[in-house]
Amino acid sequence: MTESDTIERLTRRIETLEGEAEIRRLQARYMFLCDTPCPEFGVTGDAHRIDLIMELYAEDAVWEGVGEYYDDQFGRLTGRDAIRAHFERFWDPGREPALVLNAHYLTTEQIRVDGDSATGQWIHMQPWLYSDGTGLLRSSRLNNAFRRVDGSWKITRTRTENVFVAPLPHAFADSFPAGSVLMRP
Repeated sequence: MTESDTIERLTRRIETLEGEAEIRRLQARYMFLCDTPCPEFGVTGDAHRIDLIMELYAEDAVWEGVGEYYDDQFGRLTGRDAIRAHFERFWDPGREPALVLNAHYLTTEQIRVDGDSATGQWIHMQPWLYSDGTGLLRSSRLNNAFRRVDGSWKITRTRTENVFVAPLPHAFADSFPAGSVLMRP
């Protein structure tokens, strides 16, 4: 192996490791922005939150729920406009009962980078609490795809499949913030 071959091999390995790290941060940021209350400092409302989420997606991205439980609940959305509309429905200010708490926990990460494209799999859990005291615990498998666009990684596919949904006891959480101050300077 020549010195040039060694440098080329090491460069590819570094690019793969950097891609994995960027995708890990990208997926975590998506989940962070989807938490309620939104912990991102300076987010002035759900429309702003949606703008920040949409910055993470490629123009031709797909967001889909798959499997026997999610096919009918979420369906398949193609393109940023359709994905934006999904989030606008989700955070509709007139939605009752209102979502007052949800947090995403990611586990069992598997990221595979191949040049300028990648896939990632996770399982996530999230508790939900609504303004009427009802709550549920949701778990899903994620099988997502990513592409490097103009030097930055973007989400090209969010695919979620139900693992389970379970009711939580009424008003299961009695101490939670109305707004997050986590990122405040």
